[in-house]
Amino acid sequence: MANIETLKSKILAGVVFERWLHIDRFKSRKIVFTNGCFDIIHKGHIYYLAEASKFGDHLVIGLNTDASVKRIKGPGRPLVDQDSRALALSALSFVSAVVLFDEDTPLELIKTVRPDFLVKGGDYRPEDIVGYDFVTSYGGKVLALDLIEGYSTTEIIRKINSGS
Repeated sequence: MANIETLKSKILAGVVFERWLHIDRFKSRKIVFTNGCFDIIHKGHIYYLAEASKFGDHLVIGLNTDASVKRIKGPGRPLVDQDSRALALSALSFVSAVVLFDEDTPLELIKTVRPDFLVKGGDYRPEDIVGYDFVTSYGGKVLALDLIEGYSTTEIIRKINSGS
């Protein structure tokens, strides 16, 4: 069980997360932040997150709670509960921390993290990414990374529903 506890220790909240951030800032570590629902973790997510992690010392993932996913994606979502999604993300060796947020956008979490790099997938333009104005105001970088074609949760759900 020690391995599961190690994974769970990467899922941070509240004062523990603030302390973790304070230590990173004190040690001048570069923080990369991204966010999403990560409802069904697939190859596209893995490549995107691995690439994002290269920009800094620590990759922090803001993960939408179940309630947030339901508001954004609609009834029937998420398919996978927030605890399972958080645990799966924490199992990735290049992920340093997973933080759940209940808002529809991660702006308040981005303000708390104050990342050196804010990263999203290439289906966004950097200037359209939530947090762009805030992160660029202090010299942080906002990046949109290339996606792997054909890999999306929506596409996986569509294939399942169509029986193909």
